[in-house]
Amino acid sequence: MADPDMSSQSGGYDVELFIETPDYDLICTICQGVLRCPVRAACHHIFCKKCILQWLKRCRQQTCPCCRKPVNQSLIFAMFKLSKAIGRLKIKIRGCPDTLALSEQYCHSMSCLFELIPCPYQGCRAQLLRRDLDAHARHCEHWSQPCHMGCGTVLSHRTQAQHNCYRQLRHEYEARQRNHRAIAAALQRKMRRMQSTMAHMKRQIGLICESLEVMDELEEEEEEDLGETSGSGSFSSSNSSP
Repeated sequence: MADPDMSSQSGGYDVELFIETPDYDLICTICQGVLRCPVRAACHHIFCKKCILQWLKRCRQQTCPCCRKPVNQSLIFAMFKLSKAIGRLKIKIRGCPDTLALSEQYCHSMSCLFELIPCPYQGCRAQLLRRDLDAHARHCEHWSQPCHMGCGTVLSHRTQAQHNCYRQLRHEYEARQRNHRAIAAALQRKMRRMQSTMAHMKRQIGLICESLEVMDELEEEEEEDLGETSGSGSFSSSNSSP
């Protein structure tokens, strides 16, 4: 017997989606929908994967909803062949004249003209059929797209009639020129500061070199004075000896 709370969180496919009424063996006993991602418990009962996991999470005793035997989550196995068989069942999309296999539903929904989709323009909350998108775009107040001439301007219905690519490109060119001139002026100022700094460093290096030369000269003079002093001392001592 299906749990009413679990039925409101169905993991299976709606039975009314299928052209022919599915066999009873393909119905999940928890959600009463057609099995989606079917799995088999150790007791051989089959459920939607989402349904049985939710059931076990809610059920303190971790038992099968059909036979009440204990169910171990590690012993739940996917039924791949059954899933493929269900995928071959024919379905009919509401409003669409085509019939297709269940496994083709997702790919079909990406291009189906009768698929209900949201308006793709930011800020618009309209829901419409894909086939009506072009007609909706012609009067949607949130419509916008880049200029088809390639100038890069994003246009709306309000600005499209007034748009002039030449004028727009000229404004952008002038703005870039002003920006380039500002960058060039900033680089020139930076170069002048660097040149001033380098000139100051050269002057400092020149002063240091001059100081070193003076110090070298002083050291040479001191060495000469010491040499003369030591020489005169030796001469006087030799004369005084008997």
